[in-house]
Amino acid sequence: MLEELTFGISEGTTCIAGPSGAGKSTLLRLFNRLSDPAGGTVRYRGRDVRDYDVLALRREVGLVPQLPALLNGTVEMNVSFGARLAGEAADVATALRLAGLDETFADRPAGRLSVGEQQRVMLARALALQPKVLLLDEPTAALDERSKAAVERTLLDLRERLSLSVVFVTHELAQAERLADRIVWLERGRLSRGPATVPS
Repeated sequence: MLEELTFGISEGTTCIAGPSGAGKSTLLRLFNRLSDPAGGTVRYRGRDVRDYDVLALRREVGLVPQLPALLNGTVEMNVSFGARLAGEAADVATALRLAGLDETFADRPAGRLSVGEQQRVMLARALALQPKVLLLDEPTAALDERSKAAVERTLLDLRERLSLSVVFVTHELAQAERLADRIVWLERGRLSRGPATVPS
């Protein structure tokens, strides 16, 4: 449960960090209305998120969940899924490249990819909607060290190439310090000063 949280998030890369059970993923889901708060208000660009059309909000504020959840079919079908729902065409090749995958992945069966590759396809699917904000829930939690390092490089590259704000969740302080401009530390659903090594 989240309690007495009042803070703002600036453009750039923000990490929501803290131990397991701190409420990090719950908070992330409030940002694009996968959940709504029982009390209080979540604002995006000055407006209550509940004032936005929910599908339009989720196109602009895309979320990549912790565990890949791909559809049966090809990578191309998965990457273009959200855009098709919105009645738009997806630039699948560009989305794959931005996510760190070669465009030849488009024809591959999604179910035969490694976990790391699946996570990148999920990232590509979110990027295909050209969001202004990207929410990432523990983006490397299920990956081995090599895949984790590759995803981190991709996220750093996205910061350089796109006008995109990123909010990501992690329980790993070192990763937060590698990737984020600022860190919001949660403990037991409340804001905390966090470990002494967290930059202010």
